[in-house]
Amino acid sequence: MTQLALGAALAAIVALLAYRVRALSRSGAAAAFAIGAAVFGSGGWPAAAVLFAFFVPSTLLTRVGRARKNAIAGEARIRPRSGWQVLANGAVAALCALAASGGSAAFSAAFAGAFAAASADTWGTEIGELSPAAPVSILSFRRMRAGLSGGVTLLGATATIGGALFVAGVAWAVRIGPLLGVAVAGVAGALLDSVLGASLQAHRWCPACARECETRLHECGTRTRLQRGLAWIENDGVNFAATLCGALVAALLTKL
Repeated sequence: MTQLALGAALAAIVALLAYRVRALSRSGAAAAFAIGAAVFGSGGWPAAAVLFAFFVPSTLLTRVGRARKNAIAGEARIRPRSGWQVLANGAVAALCALAASGGSAAFSAAFAGAFAAASADTWGTEIGELSPAAPVSILSFRRMRAGLSGGVTLLGATATIGGALFVAGVAWAVRIGPLLGVAVAGVAGALLDSVLGASLQAHRWCPACARECETRLHECGTRTRLQRGLAWIENDGVNFAATLCGALVAALLTKL
């Protein structure tokens, strides 16, 4: 009970700070508290270290090149993360952390693998958008507008590997998961994210701005229409699938 209470208190502090600096919305802070309490409470400081290895760099990277990223997107892309966004990136990891409290090495690795995938995807996106080279579709290799899901650049691919390795290194240092297995899982999850982003994820069109986007309601307030992909598969769903992939790959590699 003491560890659970401490975990809840630490999660509340972190969520409140993130809300105060506008890294999280109210719903995002609530979701972050739930995930943090589960992680801290079940895994203690080692699990918290893995969580912070994802959360802190990812939060900072969203603020790097803010003006350029907003200009590329044609809208204020950098906003506080919502509850759905937080859950999409952290729910799988939190569930794995709870399952790992029984001493399962596979679930411990899965916990780290989920955050490695979230980190790899975030690093690849946030750093990749600053690439001087235009992104290409991961499936067709055709050039596409920067800021849309499914596009890759050399800089972004390098950052993806770096994000996975960073979380994997921390997980290995605190003895939660194997370095190579977690890193591979992170890259696999980010790769799936890009593939789904280029194929099944909904890409929409704003008729008022004559611009492709990924939201049902564009920044200008115009309701967008589906251009390609499946209407019910959006970015949060793709992120959830990526973290689930990272967790599964890490668990499987730990069993080998």
